[in-house]
Amino acid sequence: MRILVLLTLFGFSLGNAQNTHQLKEGQQSPKATLDDVQWITGHWRGEALGGIAEEIWSPPMGESMMFSFRLVNEDKVSFYEIGHIIQVDSTLLMQLKHFNGNLKGWETKDETVDFKLVKLEKDKVFFEGLTMEKVNQNEMRVYVLIEESENPQELVFNYKRYQ
Repeated sequence: MRILVLLTLFGFSLGNAQNTHQLKEGQQSPKATLDDVQWITGHWRGEALGGIAEEIWSPPMGESMMFSFRLVNEDKVSFYEIGHIIQVDSTLLMQLKHFNGNLKGWETKDETVDFKLVKLEKDKVFFEGLTMEKVNQNEMRVYVLIEESENPQELVFNYKRYQ
């Protein structure tokens, strides 16, 4: 609900859901390793939600790739995310937590937002409701499914490598 409120506050419009996928009932996540998604590593920035969105991804280490995200509007942090993609058995799982600009958490203490792996393509990884696509060496596109209304919509982040 908070994402929908932020979208409304910043006057952001969404596109129809075409780039994100869900696992079918009973379907298992495919086999994958962090090497399959290490192209995400780096410092990424772009305009989104009326401000500047930034993601910083670490290279694989310790069966995980950690990341931080922040959205800055009018020189103030609107919210943060911290999370990781982890190796779970023979597949990948993305998990994250949200925080207000003052670091007050959105989810409860032990709760995370989880995105199971749906499929991999060359330079593209599909998690449930979240797709990351390598456009080229210096550009990445992230699609996030917003299901807060009757019509699920996709939010698109267009990032460029920063520094």
